Amino acid sequence: MAKVACPYCYHRFPVGNLWFQCTGRPAPGRERCRKAVDPMRQRLTGYGAASWPVFEPRSRFRSPRKAECPDCGTPSGIRACPVCHTPLPASFADGDSPLIGVVGGKNAGKTVYTTVLVHELRNNIRRRFDADISFAGEQAGFGTAQWLERYEQALFGDQALFESTASSADGIRTPLVVQWRQPRVQLGRRVHRTTTLSFYDAAGEDMTTQEFVNSQAYLTSADGLIVLLDPFQLPGAADRIAVPDAGRRDAEPPINVLNRVTEMLRASTGLGDGRQVRTPIAVVFSKIDAFFRVLGDNHPLLRPPRAGAEYDEVVGQDTDEHLRALLAELGADDIDGHLRAHYRTFRYFAVSALGAEPDYGSKQIDPAGVRPFRVDEPLLWLLSHFRIIERSRA
Repeated sequence: MAKVACPYCYHRFPVGNLWFQCTGRPAPGRERCRKAVDPMRQRLTGYGAASWPVFEPRSRFRSPRKAECPDCGTPSGIRACPVCHTPLPASFADGDSPLIGVVGGKNAGKTVYTTVLVHELRNNIRRRFDADISFAGEQAGFGTAQWLERYEQALFGDQALFESTASSADGIRTPLVVQWRQPRVQLGRRVHRTTTLSFYDAAGEDMTTQEFVNSQAYLTSADGLIVLLDPFQLPGAADRIAVPDAGRRDAEPPINVLNRVTEMLRASTGLGDGRQVRTPIAVVFSKIDAFFRVLGDNHPLLRPPRAGAEYDEVVGQDTDEHLRALLAELGADDIDGHLRAHYRTFRYFAVSALGAEPDYGSKQIDPAGVRPFRVDEPLLWLLSHFRIIERSRA
């Protein structure tokens, strides 16, 4: 039986093993169930609020769509993870549900990138793909909606940077679970398919030790990784651009972050020395705005892809080749050597979440505001790899 991964705790299990959550409405003549803190859910996800009980269905025949609560007798169609007991989106397991990890070193700009990417998803990208994009599950209880709203207000309203993402207690962070519902034509009919996307933004400090990287369950279960690397830390960057003081603090070569992630992926899967990691990895150089003047207006890296409801493969390949050449110019070709040696599928991307260099000293964004530059491409490349969206060929 096919396995799925919970978008909240990242454990994998057969789709037929889904549990259910009580609706809280008792059957006639039965007592109502009571809400309580679920210790397993709290331990695995950090969710500490009281919730309705979950239960294992009596029947395992063809993954039932509903099951009767053994305590109050009411049928429920609310499916839940059998491991962490979190209620799952209604369409979970009916379509693709790739888990995407967003990782990188400290000061790589992961949380800024994730905030801007989600803002783009809910605005420009949904219009571009004629998709309905929304938060999934009990996001209010997790606090995801609150932190995202706070970060969006800082960037798009106050035009100010926020503090670095704090390290996670006991290795637990709140994933951002989004549902992407898009029309497709199948056998001449227009149908809708829902995809559950789970993003996990790990604090940069969490990537500084092999021990902590090894403890991150989401990395092992992720179907795809977006790895942000800070171009300020590339060996030859300081010779080409003015690296801000903020970019020099707690500096660490990007190759170190890649090495730790690779070690964990190889060890967790028991991958033999002669084989490569199968997880597709989008290698993203953030803050490319710092190189705009050096590259010049006509540089291929500054040419945006074509608009349309697909991933632009031609521009993607061109960007990949030019970034590989730029790495060699900056004395960072060890990154390319590492990726070629260990990964079957990877691609380079150059993005700017803000669209222009901020004032790192005052933490103020350019007066023109946030103007995202190619932030969607790493995600769209992964979605095209999973065949959720189309990929242009010419």
